Amino acid sequence: MTGYTLAHRLRFPETEIFLMTDTLNIALAQLNPTLGNIERNLDLVRGARTRAQGSDLMVSGELMVSGYPPEDLVLKPAFLDAIERQVKLFASETADGGPAVLLGTPWRESGNLYNAALLLVEGKIAATCYKHELPNYGVFDEKRVFSAGRDFQPMEFRGVKLGVMICEDMWCGKVSMGLAEAGADLFVVLNGSPFDVEKKTARFDYASARTKEAGLGLVYVNLVGGQDELVFDGDSFVMGDGGVLVQRACSWQDSVMKTSWKLSKNRWCCRNRVKTDHVNEIEEIYKAITLGLRDYVNKNNFPGVLIGLSGGIDSALSAAVAVDAIGPDRVHCVMMPSPYTSQESLDDAAEIADFLGCRLDSISIEPAMIAFEEMLKPSFENQTSDTTEENVQSRSRGLSLMALSNKFGYMVLSTGNKSEMSVGYATLYGDMCGGYSVLKDIYKTTVFTLSEWRNSNIPSGVLGPAGPVMGVRVITKPPSAELKPDQKDEDSLPPYEELDDILHGLIEAELSAAEIAATGHDPQTVEKVWRMLDRAEYKRRQAPPGVKISSRAFGRDRRYPITNGFTGYKPKGSEL
Repeated sequence: MTGYTLAHRLRFPETEIFLMTDTLNIALAQLNPTLGNIERNLDLVRGARTRAQGSDLMVSGELMVSGYPPEDLVLKPAFLDAIERQVKLFASETADGGPAVLLGTPWRESGNLYNAALLLVEGKIAATCYKHELPNYGVFDEKRVFSAGRDFQPMEFRGVKLGVMICEDMWCGKVSMGLAEAGADLFVVLNGSPFDVEKKTARFDYASARTKEAGLGLVYVNLVGGQDELVFDGDSFVMGDGGVLVQRACSWQDSVMKTSWKLSKNRWCCRNRVKTDHVNEIEEIYKAITLGLRDYVNKNNFPGVLIGLSGGIDSALSAAVAVDAIGPDRVHCVMMPSPYTSQESLDDAAEIADFLGCRLDSISIEPAMIAFEEMLKPSFENQTSDTTEENVQSRSRGLSLMALSNKFGYMVLSTGNKSEMSVGYATLYGDMCGGYSVLKDIYKTTVFTLSEWRNSNIPSGVLGPAGPVMGVRVITKPPSAELKPDQKDEDSLPPYEELDDILHGLIEAELSAAEIAATGHDPQTVEKVWRMLDRAEYKRRQAPPGVKISSRAFGRDRRYPITNGFTGYKPKGSEL
């Protein structure tokens, strides 16, 4: 039973003593919504509320009702009408004596649309809070669809003034200080914060700064799950008023974490101090791409995935992630040999499928190569063979996979990595065919690291094997597209260690060619990579979506013009 104590004030002239609680039990509902599925999302909230019994208040993530980011879906009046009906229905259910709910949802008021948090208690919507800081960078463009909140007014709940912030609000000190100056007793933050490898530290840093500035504790609730190219890791937490991490939810899974708060010396302190072990960066990346793929397949109701399994490391890792995400029975691998395919590749592909326990078929593309050669012979007369014939091979494979996809409904999984997509080392309508790309934001050097890690580790919650997922030779042999005799990737590209370092400088760091060359790279190589990066933009525009794990992923995050006259390498007559 919640206890009560005398407030610091009396109501005059009525002489009524105002009572406020001195304990508060708050549940953090870290949930996985499906964007647009309002009823399902609210059912998840209902289920979490049942698990949160005994708590006074349950807090959801940002825009839990709609899913995040809703993009232009929130411009549809019918969608907003449905949200309002369902939210009001759910609000009425809070009259049952169970926990109140702080719910993230789009919400209309006075002709404006807001990214909102609603306090649902005792059968009604008792208070509203609107997001102040609307992000308009990277993958975010909330200013297109939402209006910004203006007033810094805490929500009062059982005499406690909750300083409610929504995601970006926490990153801006003026919102937290405005709430603190208005009398907030405790910060509560609803978040839809996508994962990237650099963001976790930033979240804790900003939360710590807010708690130290205001001298208040903080509750941080994040979404979990995949939404197109974004994936949310959860990792909800509680931070004390001195910036100390007190309690932390498990990442990458639904959870309802209960916390208990006590008013002591005019400050609210969390009494739970629970240590949670968290994973390293490589495991985080692996879990991110696994969850992103699982939710993309399941939320879009695909029966399974198709993968062109070449015996190389990219398709091997993609197949392993797919099996871990949705199980071996839903993964169909196809080996499509040409006259240039080595016996090693055939053996490696068979071994990978055996390790993973998934189906492997073989469809030779040699008949297609011969047919295209005959078809094109009149037009190609007196022309020497070049990458055109190589691309015909790749496109024959893409055509075969898409035919199987059409026939059986499985989604084709593209297997290209970020290094290849950066420099255009991929074939449009060939190996770029597919509905989703697991490795889209994974550099080749990280592909090697992830493969080695997965061979020795099994992450929690996966459906794949406990042992190795590919043979050692798959990891150690020189990468090759095998589109001509004795072909190696390094025939066309710098070594991947060098290439990836240059690309990281160009993409994530936005460095100039001169700055990258100054780190020790050959200036001509830097210029070559820069030119390849710029020229491949048209390909990337046609590439399938894939999980974002970096601060600058292709797609929503990094957007460059296709028609682009800026070279920017160096002024004429000067050195890099």
